Amino acid sequence: MNIVILLGVIITLATGLPVLLQILKTHPKGLLVCFFAEMWERFSFYGMRGLLIFYLTQHFLFDDGFASGQYGSYASLVYLLPLIGGIVADRYIGTRKAIMFGAVLLVAGHGLMAFEGNPATQSLTYGGAVYDIQIDGRGDTQTSQVVVGGQPYHFTPADGGGLTITDLPAGSVVPGTLAEGSYELTAARDPMGVNIFYLSLSLIIMGVGFLKPNISTLVGQLYPQGDPRRDSGFTLYYYGINLGAFWAAVLCGLLGQRFGWSWGFGLAGIGMFAGLIVFWLGKPLLQGKGESPFPDLIKKPVLGPINREGLIYILGFVGVAALWFIVPNHELVGTGLILSTIASLAFITWFIGFKLKGDKVARERMMLAMVLVFGSVIFFTLFEQAGTSLNLFADRNVDLSLTSQAYTFLGIPVGSPDQVAAAGFSTSQWWGWIDTSMSASQTQSFNAGFILIFAPVFAALWVWLAKRKMDPNPVVKFGLGIIQVGLGFLIVVWGAQSGLVDDAFRTPIVLLALLYMFHTLGELFLSPVGLSEITKLSVPAIVSFMMAVWFMASSIAHFVGGIIAGAAGTETVGGQVLDPEVALNTSLASFNLLGLWGVGIGVAFIVASVFISKWSNGVNDPDNHPGPSLTDRGTEDGSVARPGATTTG
Repeated sequence: MNIVILLGVIITLATGLPVLLQILKTHPKGLLVCFFAEMWERFSFYGMRGLLIFYLTQHFLFDDGFASGQYGSYASLVYLLPLIGGIVADRYIGTRKAIMFGAVLLVAGHGLMAFEGNPATQSLTYGGAVYDIQIDGRGDTQTSQVVVGGQPYHFTPADGGGLTITDLPAGSVVPGTLAEGSYELTAARDPMGVNIFYLSLSLIIMGVGFLKPNISTLVGQLYPQGDPRRDSGFTLYYYGINLGAFWAAVLCGLLGQRFGWSWGFGLAGIGMFAGLIVFWLGKPLLQGKGESPFPDLIKKPVLGPINREGLIYILGFVGVAALWFIVPNHELVGTGLILSTIASLAFITWFIGFKLKGDKVARERMMLAMVLVFGSVIFFTLFEQAGTSLNLFADRNVDLSLTSQAYTFLGIPVGSPDQVAAAGFSTSQWWGWIDTSMSASQTQSFNAGFILIFAPVFAALWVWLAKRKMDPNPVVKFGLGIIQVGLGFLIVVWGAQSGLVDDAFRTPIVLLALLYMFHTLGELFLSPVGLSEITKLSVPAIVSFMMAVWFMASSIAHFVGGIIAGAAGTETVGGQVLDPEVALNTSLASFNLLGLWGVGIGVAFIVASVFISKWSNGVNDPDNHPGPSLTDRGTEDGSVARPGATTTG
C-alpha cells in the first residue's frame, strides 16, 4: 500500500463527510451536481497536468525551455478559450449545454492522450561521429547512458561545463571529458505520437473553453441574489475541484511515472467520462438553471437544415482543427493572448464607459472586478509554477523519501522499497507493506490535500465573519493571498540557505510541503473568493464573459509562468538533468525573485484596499437587493444575455 494513497483515504473520509453534510443541509441540491461533475473533470485535468512536464521532458525529450514554454502555451489556451465559451453560453446555448459539449470534447481529448506512441530517442554528435543515448526506465527511476563502442557508460557534469563520461577504456575514440559546445544533442520523435499528442491537447483546450467558465457561472446561478451562502457554496465547490485534483495527482502520477504514461493518462480519461455521466444524470437537480436564454433563436435554421445550435457545435470542431496548428507555436499563442487581452480590456472599458454611463454603482463594481482580475494574474503567475518549475524541482532537487529508514508498525514493514530490502523485512505476507516512496508528480497532491483539510474551515470562517460584519474586504483577501504565495517560495530559499541541502543537492521534502501549504492558504484567500466576487460584481448581461475574463487572467499567468520556468531550466541529457548543483542554484534564484515580488505586491494590495474597497457598494450585504436595470434586459437576437435578470446584490 502506497502511503500517499493511505493518507489520502484518511483525509478524504475525515473532510469529505462534513462537506457532503453541509451541502445537503444548507445548499441547493444543484450544487451537488456541479460539485461531482467538476470533481471528475478536475481529476482528468490535473491527472494529465501533473504528468505533462515529465511527459514532455522524459518521453519526447524536449529541453526544459521548450517544454516549459509548451506547457505554458497549452495552459494559457486552456484558460483563454473560456472567453469564447462564456460568450456562446451567454448569448445562445446557455451554460448547461455548453458544459455538456465541453465534457464530450474532454472525454475525446483525454482518451487520445492514452496513446503515447514510441518514446523519443537521443544521440550525441562529437567529432562527426554519432553516439546513441541509452534511456531506461521512467520518472524517478529513469537512467541515461552514452553508448560508445557498443557499451553504455554513465556520465557526470564536467568542471566548467560540458560532461564527463566515466570509466571509458584507454584509447577510446571519445575523450573522457567533452567541453561545453563541443558536442550536439539531437532527438528523434515519433511523428504520429507527436501529432496525436497535439490533437489531444487541442480537444482538451476546446473542451475546457466550453465547460470551465460555465460550470462556475452555473454555481452562482443556483443562489438567490444577496444570499450569504454564496461564498460558502463556492468554497465547498472548490473543495470538490481539489478532491478531484488530489486523487488525480496521487493515482495518475503513480500509474504514469511507474507503470506507463498511457496508464496515467488513460485513468484521467476515465475520470472525465465519469464527470460527463454525473452531469447528464443530474440535470433534474439543476431545476431549470443554466438553460438557453433564447431557446427559439438557437433552433432556427441558419445554414440549410443546420440550426444555430448545431452550427455552434460544428464550429467547435473547426476550432479544434485550428488549435491543432496553433498549440505547437509558442510565439503565435503569445500574439493571440496579447490581442485577446487588448480586445477584452477594450470591450470592458467601452461597456463601463458607455453601457453603464450614469450607473455609478454598477460602474464601480465592474472596476473593482477588474482590480481583482489583475490580482489574480499576479497570484497565478507565481502559483502555477507548480506544473513546471516546481514539478521539475521536486524531481531533481528534493529528497522524496518520507522515511529515513525502514521500521515496523503493528508488525507491518514501513519504508521505501530500498529501505525495506536493506532492513531485511519480509513483504510476502498477505497484508504486504506500507511503501513510503513518492514520485515527483505525486507532490502535486500537496496543494489539493491541504485544500481538503482547510477548505471546510475557510467556508465556515467566511460565514462566521460575515455574520459578525468582520469579513475582510476582497482586496485585503487578495493581498493576503499574494503575500502567502510569495512566502512559500521564500521558505524554500531560506531553508536551502540555512544548510538544508544534502550531498546530492537535494532539499528535504518538508520544505516543499511548507511551500505548498502557504500557496494553498493563499489560494483559499483568493481563488474561491474571487470566483464568488466576479459573479456578484459583474453586470448580469456579461457575467459569463467576466467569468471568462477571470480565467483569462490565469491564461496570462500560465504563459508568463512558462517563460519564467523556462528561464529557470537547466541542461538535460536523455531526460535527466546534467548538473544537479546548477539546477538547484538556478531554481533558488528564481524562487527568491518570485517570493520577493509576491510579498511586495501583496502589501501594495492591502494598502490600496483603503481607497478602493468602497467600490463594492455593499455587494456583499445580504440586505442589498436592487431591482432590474436596463443593462439586464435581453433582446430577440441574443445580443445580451438573460432577460429579466437582476443585478447581484
